[in-house]
Formats: sequence, C-alpha cells, structure tokens
Amino acid sequence: MIIKRAELETVCGITSTFPENIHPEFAFAGKSNVGKSSLINGLLNRKSLARTSSQPGKTQTVNFYHVNDQLYFVDLPGYGYTKVAVEVKEKWGKMVERYLKGSKMLKGVFLLVDIRHEPSSNDKTMYEWILYQGYRPIVIATKLDKINRSQVGKHVKMIRTGLAMEPRDILIPFSALTKQGREEIWQLMEQLTGE
Repeated sequence: MIIKRAELETVCGITSTFPENIHPEFAFAGKSNVGKSSLINGLLNRKSLARTSSQPGKTQTVNFYHVNDQLYFVDLPGYGYTKVAVEVKEKWGKMVERYLKGSKMLKGVFLLVDIRHEPSSNDKTMYEWILYQGYRPIVIATKLDKINRSQVGKHVKMIRTGLAMEPRDILIPFSALTKQGREEIWQLMEQLTGE
C-alpha cells in the first residue's frame, strides 16, 4: 500500500459519539507501552502521526486515522496502566466495548502483544473479550528486533499458547525498527476489505 494521505480525523472521549464512517475500519488494541503508536506510524510511513510516548497510558481516547480516503485505523486506549483510577479504566472499557459493538465498518481487530514476554493476564482478558465481541483477533507480536532471530519461533509459540490461539488464528511478528511484518499486515487488511 502506497500511503498518499494519512491524518488524524476524529478523537473520541468517554462521552463522544463515534463517527459513522463509510470506509472500512481496523482497530488496534494493546496494553500501554506495547508499541501501538510505533506500529501505526510504521504502517503509514510516518514518524509521528500517532504520538509515541515514554509514558504509558498516553492514549486515553479512541483515535480515528483516515488513510488514503479508503480506510480508517482506529487506535483504542491502552490497557493495563496501573496509575489510572479503577473507575476511569471501567469507563475506557465501556467506551471500547461501545465502539466494538457499534461500528458497522469494523473489518478486523489487531491485538498487540510484546514478543519478549508471555501474554499478561490483561492480554489474555483482552483476547477473550475481542472473541466475545464476535471478532477473531489478529495478534501482532511487537518489538521483534529486541530478540535474537533464533528465538522467534519459541516466542511465537509462547504467545500462541499463552493466548490459547487456535491454529487458524493469525500472529504476525513486527518490528517498528526494521518494518518486518509491515507488508503482511497490509496484505491482510487488503484481504479483509476485499480489495
């Protein structure tokens, strides 16, 4: 995919009404600091369209990025950030649930996990929750460049087992540094939109 245009079009907070878009949407979920902004920037060949931060918990809104006037990337709030009050987390959860249940154009949900570690209880909960909402999560194992190439197979297996993924479920290792996995993710989105 050649990116001609990408912009942050809509930012929705807890009380916002979500836009009724006419183009396909792809949602990105993951715990704080898993590299969600880096993935979005990497997919769009931009340095800082999605704001990366050394502080976890930065994304507290649902952000809609319009890409090439053809589709939307929907950046969901990061989960598992401990410094946020429980009632705020609950409101974020309800907001994400409202989006997943209400979007008529959502074609796929990507769940980002850190390839270096076993999935956390939050990752497992999110995976099961996306399934419960009627979507098969596409897992992106981020920070691929942080492990040795010889370790990739072992870590992929650890994540698949940790999330109790079925053999048909998709897992794509991704590196924001080398962009490995970028083409696979785009191909998958093209398949899912029927392009």
